[in-house]
Amino acid sequence: VYRGSVKDFPGFDASQDAEALYNAMKGFGSDKEAILDLITSRSNKQRVEICQAYKSLYGKDLIADLKYELTGKFERLIVSLMRPPAYSDAKEIKDAIAGIGTDEKCLIEILASRTNQEIHNLVAAYKDAYQRDLEADIVGDTSGHFKKMLVVLLQGTREEDDVVSEDLVEQDAKDLLEAGELKWGTDEAQFIYILGRRSKQHLRLVFDEYLKISGKPIERSIRGELSGDFEKLMLAVVKCIRSTAEYFAERLYKAMKGLGTRDNTLIRIMVSRSEIDMLDIREVFRTKYEKSLYNMIKEDTSGEYKKALLKLCGGDDDAAGEFFPEAAQVAYRMWELSAVAKVELRGTVQPTGSFNDDGDAQVLRKAMKGLGTDEGAIIEVLTQRSNAQRQQILKAYKAHYGRDLMADLKSELSGSLAKLILGLMLTPAQYDAKQLRKAVEGAGTDESVLIEIMATRNNQEIAAINEAYQEAYHKRLEDDLSSDTSGHFKRILVSLALGNRDEGPENLTQAHEDAKKLADVSSNDSSDSLETRFLSILCTRSYPHLRRVFQEFIKLTNHDVEHAIRKRMSGDVRDAFLAIVRSVKNKPAFFADKLYKSMKGAGTDERTLTRIMISRSEIDLFNIRGEFIDLFDKSLHHMIEKDTSGDYRKALLALCGGED
Repeated sequence: VYRGSVKDFPGFDASQDAEALYNAMKGFGSDKEAILDLITSRSNKQRVEICQAYKSLYGKDLIADLKYELTGKFERLIVSLMRPPAYSDAKEIKDAIAGIGTDEKCLIEILASRTNQEIHNLVAAYKDAYQRDLEADIVGDTSGHFKKMLVVLLQGTREEDDVVSEDLVEQDAKDLLEAGELKWGTDEAQFIYILGRRSKQHLRLVFDEYLKISGKPIERSIRGELSGDFEKLMLAVVKCIRSTAEYFAERLYKAMKGLGTRDNTLIRIMVSRSEIDMLDIREVFRTKYEKSLYNMIKEDTSGEYKKALLKLCGGDDDAAGEFFPEAAQVAYRMWELSAVAKVELRGTVQPTGSFNDDGDAQVLRKAMKGLGTDEGAIIEVLTQRSNAQRQQILKAYKAHYGRDLMADLKSELSGSLAKLILGLMLTPAQYDAKQLRKAVEGAGTDESVLIEIMATRNNQEIAAINEAYQEAYHKRLEDDLSSDTSGHFKRILVSLALGNRDEGPENLTQAHEDAKKLADVSSNDSSDSLETRFLSILCTRSYPHLRRVFQEFIKLTNHDVEHAIRKRMSGDVRDAFLAIVRSVKNKPAFFADKLYKSMKGAGTDERTLTRIMISRSEIDLFNIRGEFIDLFDKSLHHMIEKDTSGDYRKALLALCGGED
């Protein structure tokens, strides 16, 4: 099936088009609208024929005339459309290595994404256009492992058979693991050989196997083991193997998001993919960024340049607002992987080995006695002890000094640091209970806190929270939640507060039934039973079972369950169900996203930052750090460092642990 956005023009006549272009450029000023309409509605093969017809009719070079008549980005785009794809690629690479400095991103994008045939055509076009050897030019302009991998890709010898050997898949995954994670130093040659030679089909299975045996995606290992341009190239290769369309969707998004537009990238991708996979790119873009590529181009560019880009883009996927089978497949694979990945959850705070509760109590007393407070000493002790050890320190402090450590800390510390340290001194259940209590008492309710805690805690944690809540406030948590919320949102919280989620494995027949229940409701419009049925399944079934339900749901509807929730619900009910789904999908990623949002942009949401750092420090903060880097391309450590200050920062970084 053809997935490009630009097709052959029916009833094409090269001489007629050549004449139309000649007339559009004749005389004073040119008719840019006519030029762009004509050129964007012909295929590349037809444009090449127009160039020939133009030369035989007028004895002039059409590309030279267009260059003379047009200017700026619009000119770059139109001229780029006139060249055959291989010559376009050759020109891009020539520009990337000519002059001072090299545009590595351009080299990476082209060489990581092209098929064997496209690479062979590129090498030939380069020789024809510049009478130079492409490999020699690249070798002269790059170095190290980056150079080696580019040379491997330039051979265009990636295996192309779809027959995959299970044994070789396992062997390759093992070899990659041993070349990186399990080795002191890294064996780059292994990465180059396997990622540069094996077929796409084979490598996709290798990546799945790698996740199974190492508990992390291959991308995370590449980020940890390789560096510089070589790392960027290998990540691009992995992305293109997983999905070329997704790779380009991401490149386009990055070219337009934030201030300024990277027009060279935008032009290069829109031109080079317009007759290959623009429809797939649009689809992935719509799913991933929740807006259409068409709309983003429209917001980000202007004038004739914008009109021409929109013609290359084709349609606007927001118009129909629909989700696509391709995107549904991507979502399905994700649930499958979420079900098999054996992720070992790890906190960043471990019990200290040579623990002496009385010794710690003395250090703390000394830090607070007399004038001034030694915050550093307090941070050092309390962030490096497990919660159970902190509970012992509380007792030892009272036994030694007849004083209440909590009261002393409260009077000596202030601001964000005080909240963080005092939070660390409570048991996890007491801390959660306190956060819930704060969220419901007084005027207004903080629903996002209720959702974050209630949707992510397991049965044991919920039972402990109920007990701690009763003890601290002499009221039942359920009653406070009930009196402070209403409607379906209240019913979701009450159900979750029972801590009664099933804990068994998946049940396939049941999962199919459950998915059907959710799907039937999503399609028919009586909205009352919609929330009720979602509640009865999302709040009660076990996580492994729900993973299976959500896979079945995609099979039945072609939609990811998140899409259905977004489309059919709103407000707190929507947010609560989304939190449950994300928690089932990948809990550390759910928290990574919340942490990122608490720090990005102006100002910091310190309450959320403090709450998550405390409550996840002994459960899965290590995994959250890994997801953070995968999702946002920067380390949690780095972001905390940039976004907070003073002793509060020092304490947070101590909880965060390593740099990544």
